[in-house]
Amino acid sequence: MTTDTNRNKGALLMCLSALMFSSMQIAIKMSGNTVPLMEQVFFRNIVSLIISFIIIKRTGGLLFGTKEHQPLLFVRSSFGFFGLVAMFYASAHANQGDVSTLMKLSPFLITLWAAIFLKEKIQKVQLPALLIAFAGAAFVANPAFNSNLFPLFMAFLCAIFSSVSYTLLAYFKNKVDAMTIIMHFSTFCVLATLPFIIYDFTIPTLKEFFLLILIGIFGGLGQIALTYSYRMAAAAEISIYNYSGIVFSIILGYFFLDEVLDITSFIGCGLVIAAAAITYFLSGSKADS
Repeated sequence: MTTDTNRNKGALLMCLSALMFSSMQIAIKMSGNTVPLMEQVFFRNIVSLIISFIIIKRTGGLLFGTKEHQPLLFVRSSFGFFGLVAMFYASAHANQGDVSTLMKLSPFLITLWAAIFLKEKIQKVQLPALLIAFAGAAFVANPAFNSNLFPLFMAFLCAIFSSVSYTLLAYFKNKVDAMTIIMHFSTFCVLATLPFIIYDFTIPTLKEFFLLILIGIFGGLGQIALTYSYRMAAAAEISIYNYSGIVFSIILGYFFLDEVLDITSFIGCGLVIAAAAITYFLSGSKADS
């Protein structure tokens, strides 16, 4: 079992990651629908590629890992890439409440994959806490599920792709350096989007370019915090803190997008916070016993 210190660090890093990704979503929404999807994905990853490259070169690490780990690194990078594309597409073509709710299925799947493939023991408190957190997400998102079927399917695929990708982050703990994982993923995404960029590049306005840079910065920092969080604690134990993004999204949406706060938002936030608190205190006591 992980120590309390590592668990605390993992929870904090996951919350920081959720804050960064929530900030990225705000930048995406503010950039509008004028920038092509693949161009957004390109900028989302180019910043983290540069950051990871500089850190690896300074520390003398491996840029892309050893030959032994390449198959699973490619699986992690490809699933992460397809998850990003699915997320961007679903967000642009479906009701945000529907999309958010479906994508929040990811922590359930991470818990399942971690139990099956990583042999992590599911504690009794984790599934009820996940259900409470998911209920909170549903209250906030208020889904009607009246969007077109294909974008909803893409949102569901995003949950599947990202859950596999995040489970592999936990698998690589003590096997592959965190910056190497980020470098591999970022390079994969940049190379995968290059043909689309060359074919259909849209010159952004000054405002759009600034927002694209913010997407890259927030996305890069969120990716770094996320990667390190899964190195601090069990995947099933730490994934629930990803729901903190619901709270951050509500606060940021209120201040930057003039989104209205209603009673369901407060109920949802309360449920998410309660689920995180239950997991934090009860998982800790179980781990220590």
